[in-house]
Amino acid sequence: MTSRNSFKFVMLPPQTETTRGWAKRLAEAVPEVRVVVAENADAAAHEIVDAEAAFGWLGKDLLAKARNLRWLQAPQAAPAAGYYYPELVSHTVRVTNFREIFNDHIGAHILAFVLAFARGLHVFIPQQLRREWKKSPLETGDVVHLPEATALVVGVGGIGAEAARLLAAFGVTVLATDARRTAVPDGVAELHPPAALDDLLPRADFVILTVPHTPATEGFFNRARFQRMKRTAFFINIGRGMTTRLDDLVAALQAGEIAGAALDVYEQEPLPSEHPLWGLPNVLLTPHMAGHGPYLDERRFEIMTDNCRAFAAGQPLRNEVDKSSWF
Repeated sequence: MTSRNSFKFVMLPPQTETTRGWAKRLAEAVPEVRVVVAENADAAAHEIVDAEAAFGWLGKDLLAKARNLRWLQAPQAAPAAGYYYPELVSHTVRVTNFREIFNDHIGAHILAFVLAFARGLHVFIPQQLRREWKKSPLETGDVVHLPEATALVVGVGGIGAEAARLLAAFGVTVLATDARRTAVPDGVAELHPPAALDDLLPRADFVILTVPHTPATEGFFNRARFQRMKRTAFFINIGRGMTTRLDDLVAALQAGEIAGAALDVYEQEPLPSEHPLWGLPNVLLTPHMAGHGPYLDERRFEIMTDNCRAFAAGQPLRNEVDKSSWF
């Protein structure tokens, strides 16, 4: 039988009804964990001193006080820039995140964007709002025949792999790049390293970004990369806004260098009402909600519970992060 050790787990502020509920349920589900809910900064500073584990945002001041900390559960799948500061990266504490809880929801959102462009809804919805009955040409029109189309999924982690599976079910040929994955996921015809991106872009009818914001991906989709795409291709970003230079995207759209774009994430959020993207006819925008759907809090709690059990037993943690890469 595997031996299990008790440990102190601090829920860092701010607290919500959800996090307080998690604390109560964790204490019941994992007897080895002593859960402490820190309601404010003073309580957090006091409780972190002898804690072995914590949940939430851990600033430099708290990290400096933590004498025994060995595991930190991040509160998001991909926390915003600033979460992985140099002192945390160099510290021995292991960090886990909530990745993979959004796979089905965001996969469906990606497919919705692809189908909307493939069937010309970016043309027909504005016509509907103008009460305008106007058909496109019968043979070509605003249709992308998916069994003859190619999608490039940039970042084929959990979300990208689910998107690839769905796209393949519609007959789309899926190319993919990924910094870590070596096994080819179901639905992917070709898997390449990130260095192959520029060579793959001219082949794709849909370019789909699912990558997180990291030092390597910040602003990596720029005007030069849009210019490598087909003029008939569509760009979709559903990963993180900071990966894409919006000014470059607008310039590419206005110059006709790509056929259209769909975004759920943006360099600046909320997207300012005066931003030119709002007025472009070949653009679909959603307000950073592709991950919305049922069961998310239960999935977060399941990961945290699994990791508490693993930590108590000295076993590998689920969703451990490479802190230097932020994911």
